[in-house]
Amino acid sequence: MVVLLTAAITLLAGLLLTRVTKLLHLNFPDVTVYLLTGLLVGPYCLGRLGIEGIGFKNFAEVEALGIISTVALGFIAFSIGAEFKMDKIAHSGKATIVIGIMQAMMATILVDIALVILHFMLGPEVLPIPVCITLGAIASATAPAATLMVVKQYKAHGPVTDLLLPIVALDDAVGLIIFAISLGVAQAIDGGNLNFISIIVNPILEIICSIILGSLLGFCLTQLEKIFFSNDHRMAMTITFVLLAIALSSLVFSFGNLKVSFSSLLVLMMMGTVFCNTSACAADLFERTDHWAAPLYVAFFVLSGAELDLKVFTQPSSLLIGAVYIIMRCAGKYLGSCLPAKAMKLNENIVRYLGITLFPQAGVALGMVNSAQVLGPVNGSLIRNVILLSVLIYELVGPSLTKMSLEKAGEIEQIENR
Repeated sequence: MVVLLTAAITLLAGLLLTRVTKLLHLNFPDVTVYLLTGLLVGPYCLGRLGIEGIGFKNFAEVEALGIISTVALGFIAFSIGAEFKMDKIAHSGKATIVIGIMQAMMATILVDIALVILHFMLGPEVLPIPVCITLGAIASATAPAATLMVVKQYKAHGPVTDLLLPIVALDDAVGLIIFAISLGVAQAIDGGNLNFISIIVNPILEIICSIILGSLLGFCLTQLEKIFFSNDHRMAMTITFVLLAIALSSLVFSFGNLKVSFSSLLVLMMMGTVFCNTSACAADLFERTDHWAAPLYVAFFVLSGAELDLKVFTQPSSLLIGAVYIIMRCAGKYLGSCLPAKAMKLNENIVRYLGITLFPQAGVALGMVNSAQVLGPVNGSLIRNVILLSVLIYELVGPSLTKMSLEKAGEIEQIENR
C-alpha cells in the first residue's frame, strides 16, 4: 500500500507542478517540470524527511516502481514506430538513414578524440582509455521519450519534426551497434581478449531478432484487430500487445558464446511501424492508446528525475570529464546532422535546428551504463557518474532546447495552455 501511496502522490505532484509553473509564467515543457518534480520527491529532498508515502527515502524505493518506467517506455517506443509510415519515408528515407547514422557516429568520434586527449592530460589512473572508448559509444544514444513528449505536447509539425522522430528511432539501432563494438574493444584493452561473436555477431543478431519479433507482433496485431468492431476492444487488444512485446523483449537465449536477445525499444518501434502501415484503424488506435497511457508518461519522467544521483556534483574529476563529454557530444550531434543536411540541400530549418533537438539523453544511455559495468567497479563507477551527470543536464535542459528549436523552425504555431 505504501508503494501505491507514493506512486499516487508522485503522480499528483508532477501534475500540480505544471500548474504552478504556468501561474509563475515559467514556460517550461511538461517533461522538464516532471523531471524537476522527481528531484523534489527524490532521496535528496522530500525523501530526507522519512515520511512514508511522501517522497522516496532511497533509490531502492524508486527502483521498486521500475515496472512503471518499463511499461511507459514501451508505449513511447510504440508511438514512435507510427512515425515510420511509408508515405513519409518515401520522401525522407535517404535523409533519415544518412543523418541517423552520421549524427550518432560524429558524436562518438568527437567524444572519443576529446576524452583520449584528456586521458593524456589527466593520466591513465584518472581516465583510462577503456572508459574513453565506452563513453564515446554511449554518446551516440539519444532519448526518444523526451523528444516525443515535447512534440506531442506542442503538436509540432513540419520538416524538422517529420525528420526528427524517424531519426530518433533509427538512432537506437545505430547506437546499439556502436556501443557493442566499442565495449568489446574496451574490454580487450582492459585485459580481455577480442571476441568476434560478442563484438560483432551478438549485437547484429539482437537487432535482427528485434526487427523480426516486432514485425511478427505488428502483423498479428493487425490481423486480430480485424475480428473486433468495438473501438474499446481494439484499444484493449493494442494495449495487450504492447505489454506482450515488453515481456517477450526480456527473453534471452544463450548458445555458448552466441546470445539471442532483444532490444525492447526496437521491438516496440517495429511493431508500431508494421501496425501503422497495415491497419486501417491504426491512426485512431494510436491516438486512443496515447490518451490511455498519459498517466504512465507522467510517472515515467517523474521517476526518471527521482533516479538522478546528485552526488556526482561532489566529484571534481567526474565534473571535468562530464563537461567535456557533454560539450563534445552536443557538437557531434549538431555537426552530424547539420553537415549532411546541408550537403543534401534540405530545408534550411533542418540544417539549423535538427541537431539541437537530438541533445536529450536518458534511458538508452543508462541501459548502456549497466552493460559497461563489466569493465570493473572502478571504471564502471566513473562511467556511471559521468553519464548520470550528463543525463541530469540533458534531461533538464534538453526538452526546453527541443521546444525552442521547433519554435524557431516555425513548427510550433502556438504554445497552448497545458
